[in-house]
Amino acid sequence: MPRQSFVYACVSYLFVFPIFRFLFRGQTKGISNLPNTGGVVIVSNHGSHLDPPILGHALGRPVAFMAKSELFNVPLLSFIISACGAYPVKRGAGDREALRNASNRLVEGWATGVFLDGTRQENGRVNDPKAGAALLAARTGSPILPVAIVNSHRAFPKGSLLPRFVSIHLRVGELIQPPKTRKREDLTSTTKEIQISINSMLDQGLIKNI
Repeated sequence: MPRQSFVYACVSYLFVFPIFRFLFRGQTKGISNLPNTGGVVIVSNHGSHLDPPILGHALGRPVAFMAKSELFNVPLLSFIISACGAYPVKRGAGDREALRNASNRLVEGWATGVFLDGTRQENGRVNDPKAGAALLAARTGSPILPVAIVNSHRAFPKGSLLPRFVSIHLRVGELIQPPKTRKREDLTSTTKEIQISINSMLDQGLIKNI
């Protein structure tokens, strides 16, 4: 079972979390839905480059993401991203290798992050969901946790060189059980359920202060 390493704790509490909390006035709702231990597929929308560090450090639990294998050739960077849960995928490698690496992380007990569209979306919503998250869950029996990242597409739009410090909030949904089988219809049904959950949370907008 993975534990928070010293490097992860330093990156989280001294760098990423303060930026999220103070510069972007970050808030999180529904964090109790995230299991404290065990493999879980964290699935979210993808609006900007800010999303991986926010998901990886603002949920209070390390979240593994795939990273280009070239990054692991840089000694210090390799040490940091490995400690933070990143795992290498070779440039041009097939989906099978990425799926195998992600599955291994889940079996090891990691929370493993997947962006449902695969790439950034200018409107910040889930527009063209892929079945990869559902397949990961089906392969490993891991539950799926939908997370809506509200406003990151406005904070750091595609093509921008610098971010704008608008509010970014996280809404964490209820767990979704893995598909019963790896058949296309089951994967499609679960993928649609995830899409609806995330987009519904996005429609609620920023978290209102009580």
